[in-house]
Amino acid sequence: MAPPTPSVRVGLRRSILANQMLLAVAAFIGVVVSILVDQVTDATPFFVGAALLFAGAVAAVLLPWDLLPRWCAALLPIVDVVAIALMRESAPLAGLGLLWTFPALWIGTVFGVRGIVAVSVSVTVVMIHQSIAVELQRFTASTLLLPVVVAALSTMAHFTARRAQAQRELLEKQSAELRRAVDRARRQEDLVTEVLDAVDFGVTRVTASGEFAVTNAAHARLLSTTDVFGREIEVFAADGSTAIAADATPLARARAGEVFEGEMVWYGGPGEDRRALSVTARRLPAAEGGEIDGVLVSRDVTVEEQARRAREDLVASVSHELRTPLTSIIGYLELALDDPSIAPATRDRLAVAERNASRLLELVADILALSATSHEGVGVDLELRSADVAAVVRAAIESIAPRALDHGVLIDASGVEEARAVIDARRIRQIVDNLLSNAIKYVPRGAAVSVAVQQDVHSVSIIVADDGPGISASEQARLFERFFRGDAVRNSSAHGSGLGLAISRDLARAHGGEITVRTALGEGAAFTVRLPRNPREGE
Repeated sequence: MAPPTPSVRVGLRRSILANQMLLAVAAFIGVVVSILVDQVTDATPFFVGAALLFAGAVAAVLLPWDLLPRWCAALLPIVDVVAIALMRESAPLAGLGLLWTFPALWIGTVFGVRGIVAVSVSVTVVMIHQSIAVELQRFTASTLLLPVVVAALSTMAHFTARRAQAQRELLEKQSAELRRAVDRARRQEDLVTEVLDAVDFGVTRVTASGEFAVTNAAHARLLSTTDVFGREIEVFAADGSTAIAADATPLARARAGEVFEGEMVWYGGPGEDRRALSVTARRLPAAEGGEIDGVLVSRDVTVEEQARRAREDLVASVSHELRTPLTSIIGYLELALDDPSIAPATRDRLAVAERNASRLLELVADILALSATSHEGVGVDLELRSADVAAVVRAAIESIAPRALDHGVLIDASGVEEARAVIDARRIRQIVDNLLSNAIKYVPRGAAVSVAVQQDVHSVSIIVADDGPGISASEQARLFERFFRGDAVRNSSAHGSGLGLAISRDLARAHGGEITVRTALGEGAAFTVRLPRNPREGE
């Protein structure tokens, strides 16, 4: 048998002490009552028994039971049984035999079946002996009932102790398993923290109440709002010049529960050592019955943004320098084509050169327009005036009609209705020109393009629909990206830079509006430009 553990030894000592103290108190009351009611027939054995009980109580307090062998603990209940027997024999009518329940309960708890048998036999032998030897202890029903009760109580104590021990062992196992689970969780948390601290993008978990539950080192570095001198760092919008209030920064918006994707901000003013961040806030799946938390991810895109701006500046500068000589080339080609004296073969070659030069000039114009309507919104100067949107659309249709005729495309303008709005007519004309040009380029010969202008209380909509090949679902997500050309476009004979729709969307957004498309592969496409009737109302 394995030696008792320290916790078991401590529990044994406590049970001995508790049992003996309770027995001593009950015995003291029994002694006092027996003396007062004159139930003691022989004082010497009576007081010897009482003294043995009190001595057992003193021994329970003084002796180190947790250091003594386990069998030593059995001496106390033996002494208690003998002491109670002496007292009962000296005061047969005092009912002191009930005190045997104390050692019986303790023996059944500590020593199990062997202790139950021992205490039951001992009490039975004593009862039978006293019923024979003591005149006042005649053989009655209590002579057999008391040993049975003692045995029953001892058995009940044994099973209760076993059940308690089983529950204690189960709790210890569960506690050990819980400790292991906590250790695993702590190790996993440490691992996640180490991984998060190792990456160069900021990650922060935001609780539903706006508190930061988990954050990494990169977050504190990237989203710090103070410099090394403790001064407040200004936060600017994507254009790099529009200051953002403290309650409108991506961090504050995420704490307020907003969700956004790829929000770009600049930390630091123009001309300073500033950094550009792309910030995304998303919601996390909610636990059952729990609140929905969020996660904030920030990435330093300063190098990419500076490179992109440098590229756009270079492209815009080169395009601007190309436009002047191209205009001159086209002018002289047109003059040459007007000369009736040139040979037909030469005229054909000059016509090819003129068409390609015109195409190159269109591409340069698109690039310049793109640089003026970049996604930061810099350089878009709108001259807003009240105008008839229908007149702008009809002028665009009239301008492109010869080209549509050459391609065998019919333009249906029956849906164009008068609608006034505060717009920059030149910019809106540019949008309509791009949409009509795309529709005529990519629809097959004999197809139709329908144009409509509609209005409601707050907005005006321009709709350009065609019977062309349509756009696949996978390409729709990239339709307004710069330089993007779909498979159907790339496989066709039509030329395009992939800039027209990007420019049109930026111009529509500059007016406070938006461009949307409804299309499916093989079902044509319908582009809708929705413009507010008065953009100033939203300011």
